[in-house]
Amino acid sequence: MLVLTRKKGESIMIGDSIELVVIGVEGDLVKLGIRAPKSVEVYRKELYDSIQSSNKEATERTVLAQDLSAFFRKEK
Repeated sequence: MLVLTRKKGESIMIGDSIELVVIGVEGDLVKLGIRAPKSVEVYRKELYDSIQSSNKEATERTVLAQDLSAFFRKEK
């Protein structure tokens, strides 16, 4: 892991198009600003982990053809 020290207002570049800016430091909280193309998805780590877990659960579910058939035959 690369560890860098930055002050408020300073930034770090990731590649050519992603910039992390230190917006402020309050106690043990650090506020970061992220400038990135809209095509780059940016998530907090805990949210990213939750999304990955949900995706994994969804791919592990087994759906039987008969269950699907029954689902679509239900009257509305």
